[in-house]
Amino acid sequence: MITTNMDMKIELIHGFSNKTRLEILETIKNGEKTVSQIIEALDANQSSVSQHLACLRGCGLIVSRQEGKYVYYKLRNEKVAMLLTMFDDVLDEVGDNMSSCKSHIK
Repeated sequence: MITTNMDMKIELIHGFSNKTRLEILETIKNGEKTVSQIIEALDANQSSVSQHLACLRGCGLIVSRQEGKYVYYKLRNEKVAMLLTMFDDVLDEVGDNMSSCKSHIK
């Protein structure tokens, strides 16, 4: 199967397209965290967080490292953090114009 650049972009954007995944990214934006720290910050269950962490790893947005019995997660690189900041910047500019956006999302 040939994967186009557009398909790859869609997969990348998929990592940002879920509230829990976006909350995880924001939680680790300023430094790595353990699964327990992420669960506590999100007030979510472990199963859900683990599934979303797997998705984010699969999208290439985060990396993990094992230290003893703990697994630490962090953003892959500074560019991912910059994307999160850019989303905030764009939202500041277009937020008032987004009222009809939901009616067009499938």
